[in-house]
Amino acid sequence: MLRRSLVTRFVLYGSFSVAIIACASTAPPKAPPLASTPLPSSPPLRLAAAATDESTPKAATDSTSTSYAAESSTSPEPAEAPPNGCPTEMVLVEGSYCTEARQTCAEWLDPPSLKVARCKEFAPAECVGPREKKRFCIDRDEYTKQGEAMPETDVSWTHAKESCEHQGKRLCYETEWELACEGEQMLAYSIGNKRDSNKCNYDKTDLMDNRGKLRDYRKASKDLDSCKSPYGVRNMTGNVDEWTFRDRTNGQWRSAMKGGWWMAARNRCRPATTAHDELYSGFQSGYRCCANAK
Repeated sequence: MLRRSLVTRFVLYGSFSVAIIACASTAPPKAPPLASTPLPSSPPLRLAAAATDESTPKAATDSTSTSYAAESSTSPEPAEAPPNGCPTEMVLVEGSYCTEARQTCAEWLDPPSLKVARCKEFAPAECVGPREKKRFCIDRDEYTKQGEAMPETDVSWTHAKESCEHQGKRLCYETEWELACEGEQMLAYSIGNKRDSNKCNYDKTDLMDNRGKLRDYRKASKDLDSCKSPYGVRNMTGNVDEWTFRDRTNGQWRSAMKGGWWMAARNRCRPATTAHDELYSGFQSGYRCCANAK
């Protein structure tokens, strides 16, 4: 049984701080070698020091080692795919992904010196790296348990990976997730280059209740139909953080969180949080799945 202790972490969000209570142990686990083979179009993992993004609450993690089974070719298949090559609950993403995009903020909402500074509007992006063709399926919505309205949260990268495989799918690669979010235009936000909290669920500031507990500001997918990417994928920026298989950004683990959650932070398609290991879970952490198109 895992041994846990309570640790209070103070996280700085812009000009205010909040306390996060989390289970902790002395050291995070070291991830084993990658069990999955990256897509041919994906660059190799960059095993550099973990990038830190303060847009997610931090928590120490379990020190118990975990074995990761290699992905099996005998995993169950998704439901029968319609003519576009994807199951009905998924969206086909086919396009040219820019491996290095230059995005410039034209108007800031916060002082740009802040680590999680928000940009009101970006200038059109410029692709300054090679482009790669991608074709895959991605869940239209964040994973929601059957019979429930809100996206599942408080899940680890490991849980998300196993859940996707159980469904006959797989966890999305970070670069796949980015293309589904930004489109070939390399949009800063899933809805365009202009930030709009009336369309997407972010920019909440009253984060903690009087007991120091994170407030639940999740919204059901059906209530955020206006927050769509160029491919028609919903809620990729804001609502809940989404686990992906890291294949672009620097980090120590295979895990990368994308899109941000309901707090007032960057909430964009390109940035990632890689400071959390594969066993971390938080009330804001969710996921969606990908699959190979037929």
